[in-house]
Amino acid sequence: MIRQAAILCGGLGTRLGPLTANTPKPLLKVGDMPFLDVLLFELGRQGVKKILLLAGFAADQITAYAAATPMKERFGLRIEVSIEPERAGTGGALWHAREKLDPSFFMLNGDSWFDINMLELARLMEIDPAVTGAIAVRHLSDTSRYGVVVIEAGKVKEFVSRPAQSGGSGFASGGVYAWRAHVIDALKPCCSLEDDVLPQLAAGGELAALASENYFIDIGVPDSFARAQHEVPRQRRRPAVFLDRDGVLNHDDGYVSTHAAFRWIDGAQAAVKAINDSGAFVFIVTNQSGVARGYYAETDIVALHEELDTVLARIGAHVDDLRYCPYHEDGVIANYRRASDWRKPAPGMIFDLLQKWPVDRDSSFLIGDKDSDCEAAAAAGIAGYKFGGGDLLEFLRGIYATGVRKADTVVIS
Repeated sequence: MIRQAAILCGGLGTRLGPLTANTPKPLLKVGDMPFLDVLLFELGRQGVKKILLLAGFAADQITAYAAATPMKERFGLRIEVSIEPERAGTGGALWHAREKLDPSFFMLNGDSWFDINMLELARLMEIDPAVTGAIAVRHLSDTSRYGVVVIEAGKVKEFVSRPAQSGGSGFASGGVYAWRAHVIDALKPCCSLEDDVLPQLAAGGELAALASENYFIDIGVPDSFARAQHEVPRQRRRPAVFLDRDGVLNHDDGYVSTHAAFRWIDGAQAAVKAINDSGAFVFIVTNQSGVARGYYAETDIVALHEELDTVLARIGAHVDDLRYCPYHEDGVIANYRRASDWRKPAPGMIFDLLQKWPVDRDSSFLIGDKDSDCEAAAAAGIAGYKFGGGDLLEFLRGIYATGVRKADTVVIS
């Protein structure tokens, strides 16, 4: 599983004129946050915790940002900065950071956002151990700013230079890659990844491709930077699917607290990935009175969900956040023996997630296996669907087929 991302932050940004005369492009504000915060938010929520910022121009500003960004605390990020000794190009910046790289890692352009499932990109390398890396591409009606990526049988066949005139359509690089560390063998202290390395890897059949129609923006020119001011905040606001755990993701065998005792519901893993691929957040909201009853500790819940994250990552899936309620009025552990507005049917867990994540409430819903789950959803102002067993992916497809209803308890058989 890839846990590290290197982000190119060293470009001069000359096409943005005075905006980048003294400021690196990734630090320009989009909406109310630096553009780099947008990228770190997306990486952090998908489980990528090690960040390597490849700095050049105004490196002191990148270093100061790394120490101060709120994304560091929010997602528990470990952020390092690698500063190129002189202008080294996109490939050279990576070469100079070679001692800091994991055996496999993501790489992103710091001035573009391609809203994809990063773990699905990583999975392409697991499927084909022979490839050196994978690139995310998007079909554009006009590739004049980027050039064309020619794909054949799931791999990049070649890169075609930018056309002289606009109007040509095709796949273009989304500026997001997954690499094995031996890509460094193809680099030099000063080189261009795009011109010197990618064509070589494509010619050798060493570069897999993930095509996506998801949102893409490059803030490197004035018109797209202006569009980003309203598009990016709107794109960051997503629907969310709130999932109860016991009885929805796993069979409710009573106070499940270990991975060995956790039996996945049919279609549950695929359902999580389907939600990821749709662009929605995935949240788990679960009553865990076993803590209050003395059956297990909160640390056991955390450890179990870390193992579930590893299982889901193998299929390119992830859970964005977890809320659990360890309290119960009948508990035997004094510190947990009380009522709580987090315990469903109260909506506290849902409200907490709605407050801390940019959620489009009207398009969001909850899936639970009890009336109390749906009551919590209704109290929070989102739709609630009662799952009666069977295949969770098929159940999810049924919801999408009929359309999400607002604050309404629905039973689908």
